[in-house]
Amino acid sequence: MSASAQSSSNVKQVVPFFRITDMDRSLRFYVDGLGFTLKNKWVVDNQLRWCWLELGGAALMLQTFANDGHHGSAPSTGKLGEGVSLEFQCQDAVALYREFISRGLAASEPQVGNSMWVTSLSDPDGYRLGFESLTDAPEDTKLSDLKS
Repeated sequence: MSASAQSSSNVKQVVPFFRITDMDRSLRFYVDGLGFTLKNKWVVDNQLRWCWLELGGAALMLQTFANDGHHGSAPSTGKLGEGVSLEFQCQDAVALYREFISRGLAASEPQVGNSMWVTSLSDPDGYRLGFESLTDAPEDTKLSDLKS
């Protein structure tokens, strides 16, 4: 077996790993707001420091910055999440949009781009999350356009 074939059969999944500033705030957003489920966790001194979250077939990890050691403190310059975007492929992004806003989240109005309904929002540390689903609706159609 070639090294390339061995590597491709060995790699199973990529899971985004977000460094965050406040675990409680992030869990409220991801679990209570978006509907993720907490699957694994690492607790230090009775504080949840790292967790693995899942929503459908998607997963991500969150970890708070430590004050010292190899987990280090938050960067002193720039904003966390700046330039980072995850795009979740979904069955029905419009239904998710309705769920998110019913839970008090500030999701963008769904709009068609690249033949997909797209709604997006940012987490408490500025990581952008997009939820997309295929559609036959014309490009640039907004959800509110369909209600008129």
